[in-house]
Amino acid sequence: MDAIGVVLGLVLLFVGVALTMLVVGAVKATKRVAAKVGEHEANARRAVENAALKAKTFTKPGPVGRISAVRLSLRTSLESTRKVLEAGLPEDGQLTEALQLLTRLEAHAAELDGELRTLEREPDQGRVAAKLPELAERAERITHSAESMRWAAQDRMQRFADDELARLSEACEAEAGSLRHWEPAAAAESEPVAASEPAGAGGFTSAAQGQTADRSQAPGQTSPSAGRKGLSAGRQPSAEDVLGLAAEPLARLAERLRKPSTGSTSAG
Repeated sequence: MDAIGVVLGLVLLFVGVALTMLVVGAVKATKRVAAKVGEHEANARRAVENAALKAKTFTKPGPVGRISAVRLSLRTSLESTRKVLEAGLPEDGQLTEALQLLTRLEAHAAELDGELRTLEREPDQGRVAAKLPELAERAERITHSAESMRWAAQDRMQRFADDELARLSEACEAEAGSLRHWEPAAAAESEPVAASEPAGAGGFTSAAQGQTADRSQAPGQTSPSAGRKGLSAGRQPSAEDVLGLAAEPLARLAERLRKPSTGSTSAG
């Protein structure tokens, strides 16, 4: 019974954890969907407002048209800057601070847009004429700050792109040089062949010189090699040949032994 109770407790715990996870996942999905719907709704509302401001700029001359033009310029500048910064943020983390400053600018711009909207509904034209230059000057400052950050971010991204292109070009040139290494390799392979040809030619020359030298000897003369071949191939060598004694020195020695010595003649 105790084991069954433990198993049931574990099953209930598992079911409770699963239900909790399902509820948490459903809540997160709902929030995510709501955030996306709210973002799309805000974008659609902003697009409609921008279209209305643009229409007022061209259709209503005077202070109302000028107020609409100031509001439209302010919104367009901030939206363009945010798009540029958010597009470059994944590749450049330093744009985070720029986005924070832009958020603060957007807060000032929202406050200024509310004042301009209130001034747009003001029936007193004198007050409108008095307040509009001041509000337009504030809008100009916000617009200039946003545009400065946008232009700086664009220049920064372009510089990074140029540097990356330069590094890529260097890498391509290095790879092209490595691919051309087959030319020196072919030259190196041809060098041993060229070196072996003079050696063979020299051997043929030596053989030819030897043959020429043999032919240049007189008919009655024999070369040392021919003599050695005769000794080995003809008769058996005698003792004189072995000792290296020639026939003529032996004859002289025999005559000297046959002559009587001077001492023996005088004695007789």
